[in-house]
Amino acid sequence: MFRGLRIQLTLLSMFSALALIIMVGGGGYLIVERYFQDVTDLALKHKMTHEFHSLAAPIPAELITTDRDWSLVRQDAAPLVPRPQRGVPLTEAQVRQVIEQTYQHRELTRIKLDEKRDRLIYEIYFADDSEIYLDAYSGQAVDSDTIERPPLTSTPLPEATAYDAELAAIFVLPLDTKGRLLFNPNLSDTPPEPHLEALQAALSQGSDLRTITTADGRHVRLFTYKLTRNDGPAALQLGRVLTDQEHVLNQLLMVILTLSGVSVILLGLGSWWIAGRALGPAQQAWERQQSFIANASHELRTPLTLIRASTEVALRGIPADDLDQRDLLGDVLSEADHMRHLVDDLLTLSRLDSGRLKLEQVPVDLVELLGDVQRQMNRVSEEHAIQIQLGSVAGVVMADPDRLRQVLLILLDNALRHSAANTTITLTAQPHGQQVQIHVVDQGSGIAPEHLPHIFERFYRADAARGVSGNAGLGLPIAKGLIEAQRGKLSITSQLNVGTTVTITLQIARPLVQ
Repeated sequence: MFRGLRIQLTLLSMFSALALIIMVGGGGYLIVERYFQDVTDLALKHKMTHEFHSLAAPIPAELITTDRDWSLVRQDAAPLVPRPQRGVPLTEAQVRQVIEQTYQHRELTRIKLDEKRDRLIYEIYFADDSEIYLDAYSGQAVDSDTIERPPLTSTPLPEATAYDAELAAIFVLPLDTKGRLLFNPNLSDTPPEPHLEALQAALSQGSDLRTITTADGRHVRLFTYKLTRNDGPAALQLGRVLTDQEHVLNQLLMVILTLSGVSVILLGLGSWWIAGRALGPAQQAWERQQSFIANASHELRTPLTLIRASTEVALRGIPADDLDQRDLLGDVLSEADHMRHLVDDLLTLSRLDSGRLKLEQVPVDLVELLGDVQRQMNRVSEEHAIQIQLGSVAGVVMADPDRLRQVLLILLDNALRHSAANTTITLTAQPHGQQVQIHVVDQGSGIAPEHLPHIFERFYRADAARGVSGNAGLGLPIAKGLIEAQRGKLSITSQLNVGTTVTITLQIARPLVQ
């Protein structure tokens, strides 16, 4: 009994720990996976911004916003701004945009274009009396003391700090409207083939972002954007092979699974030990209680036997006309029998609980057994004007014949207690697959729905609701325990004022002979 409870507590602790580990580990895995995807998408859009910048194409507002986000994530990367055609200086409005994006925390007071130097320089003045100098062509900050010559063309921002490992892993495919690669600007590894479906989506919608699987099984995050210039490529398709990220995620998953397995095993061992320590005193108390009940039952049998024998001797010496004395001694005999049955029931329950009840399971022919039980109980039922009859009976089950007979007698006794005169109790048995079901059906008062869940509890009695007394409340618990000890099942269905059906399900012993 307590061993099963110990196993249940251990399994509950292990499953709880496993659920917690799955939630924490799975959440961490999803966070890392989401981080990889977000950084990859941001890097693709940032790279796309630089490609537009390099091609002197107007940069869409979406990419400018993304480029600003990238500069916040990578603090060493300066954001790009829409730049004019090559050889044309920035306007004052464009310079203000540079200042707003790059020096957001400083208040701008004045912008002045200095044309007296060797190159065009914008002088920028702030409210804190500081000033900076920007190249009028590129918008880059310059040192006014080192200006020697003006640039012939505007150049992109330095990539030393902006293009980190994320950007280096991105390939670029300039495509025409038919998906043909116009030229290969990639310095290393041959990029995958252009993805035509993504290209068509970008040409119709402006841009497209998706994850594809290449012919060799690699996963690629692909960003396709329609170019904003009429000349040159129709679209740019940028992509990043996700093999390295998937390798990291697989390693993370293996670590999570390994730690989960080790943690669950260690927690299971700890839970088993703790449950054993916690249930140990209860186990000992239960065993002492069972030992006490068994010893007390054995000890009570002897005086009860002596009381009954002495009462029978005294009863034989009482004259037949002394009815009072004979009634008193008859009551003593009746109570002695009742006590003997109660002691036997307690002893049976004690043996069931401790697993020490000896059962001899052999093939039992139900036609013969139910016929004997019917004949035996008919002597009692005739006194109550109740008929016990056999219905359709067939089948051979594996059971202990004495204990199965005991269960049937308990069920028939209950049926007789709660059946009215001139009613019928029916015994049937029919095979169902590899099992045989025995039914005891009465036409008695039935059991109220609120009592049905409790009828197998020890010492529980619904007699007050039925107006019946003299029941200790041990018959059905014993019957259920005996059937379950024979690997069977006992169930009850009932309706008030209609009757009760008790079903015993046992394993079939051998195929029936047709």
